[in-house]
Amino acid sequence: MQNQKVLILDFGGQYNQLIARRVRENNVYCEVHPYDMSIEAIRAYDPIGIIFTGGPQSVYAAGSPHADTGVYELGVPILGICYGCQLLSHELGGLVTAAQDDSAREYGKTTTYFDTSCPLFNGIPGESITWMSHGDYMAKVPEGFKLSAHSAACPNVGISDDKRRFYGVQFHPEVNHTEYGRNMLHNFLYDICGATGDWTMADYKKRAIDEVRSKVGDGKVLLALSGGVDSSVAAALLAEAVGNQLTCVFVDHGLMRKNEGDEVQEAFSKWDINFVRVNAEARFLAALDGVEDPERKRKIIGEEFIRVFEEEGKKIGKVDYLVQGTIYPDVIESGKGDAAVIKSHHNVGGLPDYVDFKEIIEPLRMLFKDEVRQLGRELGLPSYLVTRQPFPGPGLGIRVIGALTKEKLDLLREADYIFRDEISKAGLEGALSQYFAALTNMRSVGVMGDGRTYDYAIALRAVNTSDFMTADWARIPFDVLDRISVRIVNEVAGVNRVLYDVTSKPPATIEFE
Repeated sequence: MQNQKVLILDFGGQYNQLIARRVRENNVYCEVHPYDMSIEAIRAYDPIGIIFTGGPQSVYAAGSPHADTGVYELGVPILGICYGCQLLSHELGGLVTAAQDDSAREYGKTTTYFDTSCPLFNGIPGESITWMSHGDYMAKVPEGFKLSAHSAACPNVGISDDKRRFYGVQFHPEVNHTEYGRNMLHNFLYDICGATGDWTMADYKKRAIDEVRSKVGDGKVLLALSGGVDSSVAAALLAEAVGNQLTCVFVDHGLMRKNEGDEVQEAFSKWDINFVRVNAEARFLAALDGVEDPERKRKIIGEEFIRVFEEEGKKIGKVDYLVQGTIYPDVIESGKGDAAVIKSHHNVGGLPDYVDFKEIIEPLRMLFKDEVRQLGRELGLPSYLVTRQPFPGPGLGIRVIGALTKEKLDLLREADYIFRDEISKAGLEGALSQYFAALTNMRSVGVMGDGRTYDYAIALRAVNTSDFMTADWARIPFDVLDRISVRIVNEVAGVNRVLYDVTSKPPATIEFE
């Protein structure tokens, strides 16, 4: 039986993944697709509701993104957010213009007033804080719409057409700064779209196992195992689905953290699976020699991974399928259609054109990170694997800024180990979502032992997040940062300066490259 589905049409908004997470949190399945998805594809998707995301452009500008107008004739509820709200207005007979003065432009936390008789705002206070980010203004709303929310500066913060079940808001209900945003999305999904909440991880687990068994049959499967959360969960899922038809290959590319290769091998030696470790440090570093551009790094690492897996597959015998732990943010951030490429993930945008396997299987491709952890628990994985902090597939290759050398990687490994060691000693492991050291390509003058040094700066980064799509920099106590800094400068040759990154996501990403 198919789940109910919500369709999210992406107009380039920075919060598109976050909207999807909020929908999934309500036990409703959804997918993010490009704004120019054809009306035939939309009908085939068969959504119970459609959400238009925000976006950076103006709906009246030449070349701005527009959905197929047939979407308004489907009889399906639509919620437009920010740009999506203005698009509803523009397409259905309203007038959207640039704000005539600064007071009509709204950015940040804004006191907003709601008509709580509107189904979208049912059960919330008549006044609360929302998160605004718009410079355009709906000078005229379309016929059939009424104003359902306003602020001191803007009379049309929310518009609604209850008959057609079309709703628009100028603010972002998906971000935490909007106090009752989750309630509004719940109202849209359940009261307006008629959702029943049939999306559960237990159901996903069963269906994913059945699909893998059906696809693989009696074929052999090779799984690219990094030891991280995603590939570990994928391994557990495949082990349950196909048993000894699965071989897990762990490629130690020389871009791991200190002692990590041995730790991964030890962890998986306890499992009843075929485990192969390939030591490929020299091969990867040769391919990456002199490469500074992070996109090229990712693509080179992606291709080398595939080539190693192909070679290992031939040693095993005829292998039909390659399994990867790709997850949904990897897919979205790697770009799709006209969507912006934030960064090519090595196992998505970094794949070569030709892959010598019958097919690549990605059983986690439509899951967010927290959903992957839920699935891991459903599969009975130990807590230390399920809760392990994320480590990117390209490893330290994207935490060394600029060209890679073994010396730089070894330097970073030591600094990163000290950072993680001191965080553990301070009892802060459970209080941080992700933390790591990066080696900048900046060198500066220092003084050590009464002599001049000209060495590297290490950047420390720690963030807290619920979904890894937005993140806030972590407030590590100064005394802990002091101990970390003193140890790194004294114990790691080649470093004379330690920096702490206090940038949230957005505007930064969690990783440096």
